[in-house]
Amino acid sequence: MAFVQFSKVSLAFGDRDILKEVSVNLQAGTKAALTGANGSGKSTLIKVMAGLVQPDGGQRVVQKDARIAYLPQSGLTHHGCSLREEADKAFDFGYKLQEELEKIGDALKDGSGKEKVLLERHDAVLNELEESGWNRRRALAEQILTGLGFSREDLDKKCEEFSGGWQMRIALAKALMVNPDILLLDEPTNYLDLEAREWLEKFLNNFKGGFLLVSHDRYFLDHTINEVYELFNGDLHRYAGNYSHYEKVREVELETLIHEYEKQQAEIAHLQEFINRFGAKATKAAQAQERQKMLDKILEKEIVIPESLKKIHFKFPPAPHAGRLVVTLKGITKSYDGEKKVLDNLDLVLENGDRLVAAGHNGAGKSTLLRIIAGEDSDFSGEVKLGSGVKIGYFSQDNAETLKGSATVLETIEAEAPLELIPKIRDMLGAFLFRGDDVHKSLDMLSGGEKSRVALLKLLLKPVNLLILDEPTNHLDMHSKDVLLDALKDFGGTVVFVSHDRGFIENLSTRVLELKPGKYRLFPGDYKYYMERLEAEEKGEVSPPLQTPRSAAVSYAAPSAGAPRNAPQPDSSLQDGAPSKSAVQLSWEEQKKLEAERRRAEKAVKALEEKILELEDKKTSLEGQMARPEVYSNGEKAKAVQKEIEKVSESLEELNLQWIEAAEALEKLS
Repeated sequence: MAFVQFSKVSLAFGDRDILKEVSVNLQAGTKAALTGANGSGKSTLIKVMAGLVQPDGGQRVVQKDARIAYLPQSGLTHHGCSLREEADKAFDFGYKLQEELEKIGDALKDGSGKEKVLLERHDAVLNELEESGWNRRRALAEQILTGLGFSREDLDKKCEEFSGGWQMRIALAKALMVNPDILLLDEPTNYLDLEAREWLEKFLNNFKGGFLLVSHDRYFLDHTINEVYELFNGDLHRYAGNYSHYEKVREVELETLIHEYEKQQAEIAHLQEFINRFGAKATKAAQAQERQKMLDKILEKEIVIPESLKKIHFKFPPAPHAGRLVVTLKGITKSYDGEKKVLDNLDLVLENGDRLVAAGHNGAGKSTLLRIIAGEDSDFSGEVKLGSGVKIGYFSQDNAETLKGSATVLETIEAEAPLELIPKIRDMLGAFLFRGDDVHKSLDMLSGGEKSRVALLKLLLKPVNLLILDEPTNHLDMHSKDVLLDALKDFGGTVVFVSHDRGFIENLSTRVLELKPGKYRLFPGDYKYYMERLEAEEKGEVSPPLQTPRSAAVSYAAPSAGAPRNAPQPDSSLQDGAPSKSAVQLSWEEQKKLEAERRRAEKAVKALEEKILELEDKKTSLEGQMARPEVYSNGEKAKAVQKEIEKVSESLEELNLQWIEAAEALEKLS
């Protein structure tokens, strides 16, 4: 069994210990994640495992002939040949084995007397070639490349025609084609869309070798790994189970750690106070020196709380009041070349409180649609109508390019923050990975990823009621995503977003707009419901609606007023079970009775919708009051209004449950 084993491996940069006697064993069947705070040394550890960085001490043992494939975070480019030719380079090991077979054949002809040894090696090489997939290499290469999002037309393109993100996909594809014994992947999902991530997830689940990966995608980790290694302060600790289980276990550990940390900090403060007060007095000098020795010993083993496990929460400034209808799109059509339509006669209504995710493959028009709604793109046909009082906040990766100058990160954010959020700015910057001296970096010194995080945080501090977010989780670690997700859940306005992080999508979306070139479908339910619908369609349990531009949507209309945002709307095109008994087959009395029941059910649904709409308007009005200075600056008034909002929210929740029951009853009668 192939393996890579590390025993008490140590590595230091200057006076900082990156690895302190780390021991780990990777072998066939290992499905592990490596986690730790930014800057903890994860990438360095993977490079040591790959043999690219030599440790200061300890042993690295690799089984003879074991193949190790390593993918760095970024920086790989390919040029000088077609994609098909570049992919074939992944099979260099096979060409070398073929050369060895030829040499063995020549040696057998010479009759050197070592026929038995040569024949055994010949069989071993043939077996290795077969197990590696060498004989199926062309089909394997095409399968992996298309799985990662390349089209068959791409195979004959020159590698230099692909952008940086696609260059990393080429590198990932080559690492997988090697069919290695040990696979080391540093942020492999960074440049993958949702479909490619799902394909990679399935690949790793079927992978026969062992792998260790770093990723900030919790959903991806939960569905691929069964153990977690945490690197913290140079120490490596193993946790059995998936990533979510690791977080739960670590949270319990953290509670104990915080208790010990607080005790230690109190002791440090007590000793420091004694030293400061009596250190200069001759009569107490000996005691002060003794206290200093005690303090030095404590500081040698000072407890540090991992930044990645600190819980930070923040809320958006109150969203300005807006009407129920936020955006209405009619007949939106967009083409970049005048022939192929990216969007074709798209109709869409967004209501206050919607969390709509645009889903679809790269090139389906997701970012184009977001730019049109945001007013960034005016070269289209159709109509975009904003509702009363709508204020838009738009984020895309391009926002980072506008951040220039000598102002520091801290100064930039302080200039944007409302007065009441000023005390929390340091925590918020920490949540977006700006810690310690990072906050004093000037904008001109920031990397593209750092600028993107600053641009996102700037946007979140503005009082808007329609957030349009294109890949907001790029360049964020898992903790930062959680902070952003919690804030978006509490946001009082409407959100339209695109993301390749399935966990983020599942936890935020309440409606799904599926885009395909020139086609679209609107699913009035959350992302989990959407995926269940697609799975049912693939199995033939439910027939998909006709895919014509004007009838492509599962539901064109917005949900009924007050309908729960995550509940599927009644829609004849989405019925799953057997068809109801036709009215033609019923007697006149049965028809009359059924019609009466249907009318009662319709009235019940309508009455509930009216009540829900009334309460939603009331809640919107109350939230508008909270945005007024005379209310939020007055503690008693703010508490009273907040209490009323909570009361209305509880009533809405109860009515929404009643609406679901009534809608289901009506659906059965339809």
